[in-house]
Amino acid sequence: MKKSKRITISGIAELAGVSKSTASQVLNGHSKKFRISDATRDRVLAVAAEHHYQPSIHARSLNVTRSYTLGLVVPEMTNYGFAACSNELENLCRENGMQLLIACTDENTSQEMMVVNNLIQRQVDGLIVASSMLNDAEYLKISQQLPVVLFDRHMSDTALPLVVCEAIESSAALVEKVAKHQQEEFYFLGGQPRISPTRDRLAGYQLGLERAGVNLKPEWILYGNYHPSSGYEMFANLCARLGRPPKALYVASCGLMEGVLRYMSQHKLLESDIHLCSFDDHYLYDSLSVKIDTVAQDCRELAIHCFDIVTGLINEQQPAQNQCYLSPQLHWRHADTLSES
Repeated sequence: MKKSKRITISGIAELAGVSKSTASQVLNGHSKKFRISDATRDRVLAVAAEHHYQPSIHARSLNVTRSYTLGLVVPEMTNYGFAACSNELENLCRENGMQLLIACTDENTSQEMMVVNNLIQRQVDGLIVASSMLNDAEYLKISQQLPVVLFDRHMSDTALPLVVCEAIESSAALVEKVAKHQQEEFYFLGGQPRISPTRDRLAGYQLGLERAGVNLKPEWILYGNYHPSSGYEMFANLCARLGRPPKALYVASCGLMEGVLRYMSQHKLLESDIHLCSFDDHYLYDSLSVKIDTVAQDCRELAIHCFDIVTGLINEQQPAQNQCYLSPQLHWRHADTLSES
């Protein structure tokens, strides 16, 4: 089937019986400014509507030195938190006439710079980045060309705009309450210790145990990465070492919890009396037989703050708050913790 040719401003002008400049002025909303009659305006708009005219984003960007695209850089799209934030950002971009380009780094710093440079080559107007870098040197250079907003993860003493969910006090509040019921044994499963989400969630776990009067044992802390397979492996090894499931467990992400739950399902442990708690919530947790107390991030709020800051910077407006720490909610599901909420 032969594709019909997309109509241009010249084609609309010819069909409407006006000059190309008149058609352009009408289609760009400047008919009053140039004193174009209502009849002429209506005729041009009718032709445009009949032929489903859409302005070229490339021509638009040439005229205003903008591409109307944002770049989002995340470690992986299968992570529930990143997927939820990406979805919210894509909705915000679409509602505001923009396009979101997403690139994944697989927690590899070399790959991260490659995908970032690819996005810059595609003339994105700004970048929103969950970085695997340990310092902001590269992004400070990039920020001289276009706005960069860091999210989910922070770097020491960065001056770049930042949007993260507070993790230390919220994790401490959850762990303290659980530890009052499980003082004998309380393990921690985390991702890579070099990145800030692991460090902050571990610091909150340690603070919660301290506030509950529980003496932390070094063997309670286990590290892997944030893939579900890592959660499965760490939990399997722990159960093998103990000869049973641990009495209480704080899991640092939904991805790790997915692996834990898969092992528990395969080994018929979902009805055990383990006290599970986690950073990050998931709507499916309400449907499980095993109860999970969580620190619940608001992914929509994260996305809104990132979008507002980066679009403000694109329009040369400095944010009222350069670094934003959002407060999560604690979601209690166990009967013993619910009774004290």
